[in-house]
Amino acid sequence: MNHKQGLRFELAPTEDQAVLMGRHCGLSRVVENFCSETVRKKKAQRDAEKTYGIPEAELTRVPWSAPALEKEWRAAHPERYPWFAENRLSSRVPKEACRARAAGIRNYFESKNGKRKGARLGWPKWRKRKHGSRFRYDADRAKPLDSRTVKLPAVGEVTTREDMTWLVDRMATGNARILGATVREQAGRWWVSFQIEVDRDDINKRRRVDADAPACGIDLGLKTFAVIKNGDGTKEEIHAPKPLKAAQRALKRANRELARSGENSRNRAKVRRRVGRLHLRVADRRRDLLHKTTTRLTRTKSAIAVETLHVKGMVKNRGRARAISDVGFAEFARQLDYKADWYGSRVWKADRWFPSSKTCGACKRVNRSLALADRVWVCAGCGTVHDRDENAADNLLTAMLAGQTV
Repeated sequence: MNHKQGLRFELAPTEDQAVLMGRHCGLSRVVENFCSETVRKKKAQRDAEKTYGIPEAELTRVPWSAPALEKEWRAAHPERYPWFAENRLSSRVPKEACRARAAGIRNYFESKNGKRKGARLGWPKWRKRKHGSRFRYDADRAKPLDSRTVKLPAVGEVTTREDMTWLVDRMATGNARILGATVREQAGRWWVSFQIEVDRDDINKRRRVDADAPACGIDLGLKTFAVIKNGDGTKEEIHAPKPLKAAQRALKRANRELARSGENSRNRAKVRRRVGRLHLRVADRRRDLLHKTTTRLTRTKSAIAVETLHVKGMVKNRGRARAISDVGFAEFARQLDYKADWYGSRVWKADRWFPSSKTCGACKRVNRSLALADRVWVCAGCGTVHDRDENAADNLLTAMLAGQTV
């Protein structure tokens, strides 16, 4: 069975290659903004023509689709952006930029009309340099040549800092194919991310969870990232490194220096890179914990019971927003879902209003007065003393097992 998956490798470009990739990042940004500008102007023109009584067939056409936007770009760039042809930049980058912007506009209208689930989406924002440097190739235009070399159109053969044998071997046997590639820069470092379709059956079978593996319930929190209660009665606690909190002092100092440095000065560029490196380290530490934890759980637990957290609503609490964002609850749940599908585990999600912390695990009485600050509480019905997090994990596990037997 084929799965869609992403693989990221760090690049080691030469100075000339880094300059070329930077130009492609700028090209992608320019094309996306051109698409937004074109759609807005054409739509405004069409709306004005309607008020003049012009027949429908003669109204200005709005280029909603990616092919229509690409056609507008090809017609406009020789005059408006002559540097595109002069610098011999890849034609695949504008194609993907048009596709991305068309998808964003379509998502906006589908969200507005109620056809798209989730939070309401706004009109695609005007892209600025501070929003990130990236560009994309379609299909397998960008691809690995060997375990240490990637071919990027209009850039050349770029060396990688990481070994790509896993991907190269599967491509050679026809078990993997590239659907697209994204090149991204952060803090002066470059990565290429391949979106692939791969046959993982051999890997998933080899690493499949044992049939007699225990089930577990997981309570997520800020004081202790995860309290895990296993079906055999054992308990485990996982403490998050809280990388953003640990980096706050260094970030404050670096941002202060950035604010005081001269505009467009060498010192400002140097401090900006330092700020970028600090944020990159924060993201890497958080990603490392989440991947290691979710991989271990889905390979060793037959079923996993977790809460359904409304993270978007939780971060509206100004006092806890930073701490909630620092641990990555939503990303933890997302990784559990797809890795459980890989390794044969199962994820059971409690209802958002399930009172896992307030329910007594012994008599099932619900303590409505339980406050967030109460880490240990005594049940008024049976007198049982509960650790808040352990009791919640145990209740989640019990609810999941009860649902399995129905």
